[in-house]
Amino acid sequence: MSGQRGGRPDDRHIIRGGPASDRHVFEYALLRVVPRIERGECVNAGVLVYCRATAYVGARTHLDEARLLALDPEADVPGVRAALRAVEGVCAGGEAAGQAAGDDAGRRFRWLIAPRSTIVQPGPAHTGLTTDPAAETERLLDLLVR
Repeated sequence: MSGQRGGRPDDRHIIRGGPASDRHVFEYALLRVVPRIERGECVNAGVLVYCRATAYVGARTHLDEARLLALDPEADVPGVRAALRAVEGVCAGGEAAGQAAGDDAGRRFRWLIAPRSTIVQPGPAHTGLTTDPAAETERLLDLLVR
């Protein structure tokens, strides 16, 4: 069964923490690197998390260069790294966010998950519950990217 191992729920998806009133709805999307659009192959390279209740938007990235180069030996690794840093900057806000600096967390998240045909693309948005959106960002990076 999907999401289960040996008839037990898959612990990767169990939400632990305090009372239900302490949990907040969050949204997340993977950042994918698609080195050759015509082939449709991709490498997960980051995660975006947004929690409206806490006005949190964050991104964590990790580029597995070997995987990327296995898909396309001529991939522009420095360019991909720069694009991933730019996403983290938009999430962080301030000067690093450029023109998006004045936007609220939700607007920055929506802009980052908008479909695009560049080498770094967002995947579809998913939802969950969390008591700590920043920790959730790290957990999802470990679970889905690394």
